[in-house]
Amino acid sequence: MPEVSDSKPKLDQSVKPLKSTLNLPQTSFAMKANLPVNEPLRLAAWQQPNAEGKDLYAQIRAARAGSPKYILHDGPPYANGAIHLGHALNKCIKDFVVKTKTMAGFDSPYVPGWDCHGLPIEIKVDEQLGRKKLEMDPLAVRKACRDYAQKYVDLQRSQFERIGVFGRWNDPYLTMSFPYEASIAETFYDFFEKGFVYKGLKPVYWCIHDRTALAEAEVEYEQHTSPSVYVRYALTSDPATIDANLAGKKVYTIIWTTTPWTLPASLAVAFNPELDYVALKNTDGNIYIVLEVLAAAVKAACNLSEAIEIARFKGAKLDRVTFQHPFLDREVLGVTADYVTAEQGTGAVHTAPAHGVDDFYTGKRYDLPEVQYVDNAGKQRNTELHGGHPGEPYDGLTVFKSNPVIIELLKEKGALLSATSFEHSYPHCWRCHNPVIVRATEQWFIGMETPMPRSATELGAPGLDSETWVSTSAGATTFRQRALDEIKKVVWDPAWGEDRISNMIATRPDWCISRQRIWGVPIAVFLCEKCHTPLNDKAINKSIVQLFHKEGADAWYTHDVATLLPSGTKCTCGNEEFRKEMDILDVWFESGASWHAVLEHEPELNYPADLYTEGGDQHRGWFHSSLLTSVAVNGIAPYKMVATSGWTLDEQGRAFSKSLGNGVDPVDIAKRLGGEIIRLWVASVDFREDVAASENLMQRVSDNYRKLRNTLRFLLGNLHDFDPATNKVEFAQMEPLDQYILARTAELDTKIRAAYDDFEFHRAYHALNEYVNTDLSALYLDVLKDRLYTFAPNHPARRSAQTALWRIAEALTRLIAPILSFTADEVWQLLPKVEGRETSVHIALFPNIAEIVPGNVKHIEEDWEHLLAARDTVLVSLEAARQDKLVGKALDAKVQIEASEALLSLLKKYQTSLKELFNVSQVELAHVERDDSQPHVTTVAADGIKCERCWNYTTDVANDARYPTVCLRCAEALEAIGFAPYTVQQTTESQA
Repeated sequence: MPEVSDSKPKLDQSVKPLKSTLNLPQTSFAMKANLPVNEPLRLAAWQQPNAEGKDLYAQIRAARAGSPKYILHDGPPYANGAIHLGHALNKCIKDFVVKTKTMAGFDSPYVPGWDCHGLPIEIKVDEQLGRKKLEMDPLAVRKACRDYAQKYVDLQRSQFERIGVFGRWNDPYLTMSFPYEASIAETFYDFFEKGFVYKGLKPVYWCIHDRTALAEAEVEYEQHTSPSVYVRYALTSDPATIDANLAGKKVYTIIWTTTPWTLPASLAVAFNPELDYVALKNTDGNIYIVLEVLAAAVKAACNLSEAIEIARFKGAKLDRVTFQHPFLDREVLGVTADYVTAEQGTGAVHTAPAHGVDDFYTGKRYDLPEVQYVDNAGKQRNTELHGGHPGEPYDGLTVFKSNPVIIELLKEKGALLSATSFEHSYPHCWRCHNPVIVRATEQWFIGMETPMPRSATELGAPGLDSETWVSTSAGATTFRQRALDEIKKVVWDPAWGEDRISNMIATRPDWCISRQRIWGVPIAVFLCEKCHTPLNDKAINKSIVQLFHKEGADAWYTHDVATLLPSGTKCTCGNEEFRKEMDILDVWFESGASWHAVLEHEPELNYPADLYTEGGDQHRGWFHSSLLTSVAVNGIAPYKMVATSGWTLDEQGRAFSKSLGNGVDPVDIAKRLGGEIIRLWVASVDFREDVAASENLMQRVSDNYRKLRNTLRFLLGNLHDFDPATNKVEFAQMEPLDQYILARTAELDTKIRAAYDDFEFHRAYHALNEYVNTDLSALYLDVLKDRLYTFAPNHPARRSAQTALWRIAEALTRLIAPILSFTADEVWQLLPKVEGRETSVHIALFPNIAEIVPGNVKHIEEDWEHLLAARDTVLVSLEAARQDKLVGKALDAKVQIEASEALLSLLKKYQTSLKELFNVSQVELAHVERDDSQPHVTTVAADGIKCERCWNYTTDVANDARYPTVCLRCAEALEAIGFAPYTVQQTTESQA
């Protein structure tokens, strides 16, 4: 058989490789971000002053000067310890809001603040000082507290800055600053002078561990095990007055309580006057009065199963009967009250006015004596009084330790019918998490039913300014109702926030604002030494505010009464001697007055604020106290909108705890993975719900960040030789695929901007991910490489692609800047230079959609919807051909498409783009009548020879003798870049 010769051209070894002629990406934007190292460097650069002496935050403020305001008012975190993940979530949400509003064209300053007074700091200082504190004067203790708070303000500030939160960090508001302390006093005096404030003996929540009163907002409910006892009280008045069948009988009532420690203070037994009670005769002849509907349960609990009913009567019959206290020499009065229910117990409620709100007001109605055994530390004291005996066995014990002793005493006296334990939800101090008690003490209160006028606009009074208050009886309302009315004018997100805070305001008792501690702003009131009446003089009050502004609240401790009061000051009773009140204000009152101390006093801010946003617990905290203080002083809510975030939990939905070891430390994440990862995690979750976090989830977010970064790197790398001023291609002259991707980018811009407007940052995050992964990575950037790398540098089609990449990069960088603040600014510095460009992306505005696409391009997207559907069919055919070994890579293929008239017409319209879209070497179109719109695709081997430069198969390889191994398109590119002509060596491969 003759020899067959196959000659292949081979590039001369002396010729520079064709790979060197490709337009490969070039950028200094590293694939490996090295965020833990590079973020602090960028932070330092942001803090450097420019030629005008302004750091980046100041430059942003200057750029937005005169623009419409949008004010997010910062709820102050507590200056105690390092930040935790909840802090990071909260501050990042706020940063997203401020930055999105700023880039939308608003002047949106952010003034961060800290809550610096209060019990937790004082307790920490107590621990540090130990017994030394007992020898220190209050000023020295206050200084130690101030130093402690400042230490953690500085620490938290650096940690918030580290995760990229912008703000006026060099001048935050602190509740311990002199101007703020003066504002607190000023707000208090406003309440005081308008008649909201009173001092009185009332039962309040009391923490025996911290020895102070607590407001409703400072109480949390946790599970607690209490004793459950049934105790009998012997009737001492004539039983015949209740029912004739009881005449001459030994009669008792039975009470049920889970607080035996309150029994020494028991002064009455309450019955519901409208409900039916029964007298049950036991086998031993004793008779027990209980509520009829609870009788069966009481009989079972007290071993009275054989007892039978001998009388039935309304609870009203028990009003003012008398009983013997179960172990003290004291008469106990029968009283009636409608709060006695049939839900549990016996229907007879032991009443201790010193230890219950309902009990207290019942005591007032029946003029019961004030009996208080429990001191500030929760110990039973002076138990020999009010019918007690010297050396009562529970004397000197704390209330909870006295429980078993009192139960034993009941046993000895024959008064105990049953004793078990009872697990239930019980109030605990939110600071120290110890169970609290209710204790009647003299405290300062703000009355929720204080009369208030309505505004003139609400009354429709003609000719009056909208905030002029009228005092007609027709305009009267109450403080509580006015607050409820203002809640309805606020936008609540989520919407359930409105019901939550409304229910709390509607049912809350008067606000106890006094605390028995040192570290805070004192209730700066002078009390008459003779009649104890508070001195309420506007001029004196104003002088105290001025003094606090100059010297801080410490002035209350450094100046004596004679120095503070003008000579000749008299009480209404004529007395001239006064003492200072030394209780301090509730810290919720302090932070709640921030609208006055900050929003009203800062010239760059507005009141009311556009937005308050904090965790869901603040409906009873800062949202609550801010509302009340603002409504009382100005008659309006301090905010137009309130957004609420959920709790941070682990992947199993559990709260973070040291014992579980499931915590996620944002400081640690920033050190290991970068602050951007914290920020991206916050953006990935719907903050309105409880959000999950873990090391695993953070790593997943880090992976998503790397994908986005690689996309940005591709964009920058392919713009290294692009100058918008000279290379930009107008939209109408761009390649169809480039027009389509810009239409998709414009749609992304619309989606993200809408998500930002609604504070739905998770929607923006998911829209961005979908765009990067689907539109860019899986389609556009994948098929674009041939045009970018192999076309001549100045080829119109390549410049069209670069124009699209530039516009995408410009848009993406601005759109991600509020979330990925470090990365966006890094990209911004590497984008092609444009005259007049802002020095930082954070000074720039969001892209104008007209910069991306001109007008309505819906028709382009509609065309491409059909083209991409055809592409899906082509890809299926290509994969089948690969499986059948007909082709290797897609460029080895030619696809033959048969389509109906409508689809064929569309394919022909875009025929020059199809080869690129399908990433094949050739596309052939043919008409066929089909019942459906789906094309029929056949994949075969491509015609011609493979170009050694672009790897496309064409029939024009070697048509240009100067470049014998490449196609004509590549030959034109080589000529354009001045690549020298070359020759080839012929190699012969023989086959017998």
